[in-house]
Amino acid sequence: MRIAFVHEYLNQFGGAERMLQVLCTIFPDAPIYTLFYDKNTTGGIFEGKDIRTSFLQKIPFVKKYHRGFPLLMPLAIEQFDFSQFDVVISLSASFAKGIITKPSTKHICFCLTPPRFLWDDSHKFVEEFGYPRVIKAILPPFISYLRMWDKEASYRVDEFWAISDFIKERIKKYYGRESQVIYPSVDVSKFKFGNYSLTRGLEIGNYFLMVGRLVAYKRFDLGIKAFSKLGLPLKIVGVGPELRKLKSQSEKCKAKNIEFLGQVSDDRLSSLYAKAQALIFPQEEDFGIVPLEGMASGRPVIAFRSGGAVETIVENKTGLFFDEQTVDSLAYVVKNFDTNKFNPQNCRDQALKFDVEVFRQKVLEKLNDKA
Repeated sequence: MRIAFVHEYLNQFGGAERMLQVLCTIFPDAPIYTLFYDKNTTGGIFEGKDIRTSFLQKIPFVKKYHRGFPLLMPLAIEQFDFSQFDVVISLSASFAKGIITKPSTKHICFCLTPPRFLWDDSHKFVEEFGYPRVIKAILPPFISYLRMWDKEASYRVDEFWAISDFIKERIKKYYGRESQVIYPSVDVSKFKFGNYSLTRGLEIGNYFLMVGRLVAYKRFDLGIKAFSKLGLPLKIVGVGPELRKLKSQSEKCKAKNIEFLGQVSDDRLSSLYAKAQALIFPQEEDFGIVPLEGMASGRPVIAFRSGGAVETIVENKTGLFFDEQTVDSLAYVVKNFDTNKFNPQNCRDQALKFDVEVFRQKVLEKLNDKA
């Protein structure tokens, strides 16, 4: 079976790229088609792979300012030739699903989400677009064009795989298509577990933990405000465009109990997870790998009751939920949280249900069914 992968753009290393990395271990000879590729910002993870880029690769600044080129991306993704492949798997949160394949080539779209900037967050996208007001004023017609293109592109997909039931519903709503759920994975073996014994109990620190890229929708601001109110220690791991703003917010709150750790090594992150009272997860994610990393370390999660988190966290067994995305709602749950009520083994066992080997087996089973 001749297989190829398609990814929108390789200019960061996040959840989608981790999925692609695992898929590459299943099919190491499969080429990766992508609009553009930056070896440095992906940490060299895909170095040595057969990566085939579009004409956008040659456009100056596209790797850093790709949000400025949405109108060129449909054209670029349609230029790739997949005539030599039996199966093409696209990992798509926006344009990758728009590839054109011949009838003899099966196109499976591993849908991360229907693009939020076109469907449910289009007004916010226009407001946050980093261009002058006059440019923003003419954007809506182009957004409408891209929305129509995206709908049409969904018909080119032979089979949708959704990363969660949450995304399955979005695919049904916006594309009118059915899909099968295959959850993304976490490599449980990479996370330390062993800070628990029947005689000594939990050997953990007194701090709570937040992990992720510092962007607005991940709501690190809620964590900062809630913990400045509670006075409990909070450690924040990650970097991103919101870093300066979040540090300023912490300073205004005079929150000396909040510590920004920046980017840390995998080994340090594993230790931080393993010794935290709990992981704080206040955002709505399409799936969310971070809660699984916390549970793989034997730690419970306090999460906003929405998105993929409700599919991976077992309430009162591996974590707790707060129902409103507000400071008071989060603070109330944290204030009444007792880490000793959660068995680390239960958390670890829940993460193992999403282990990388489980993911590999499910992908191979689905593809064998189609062979």
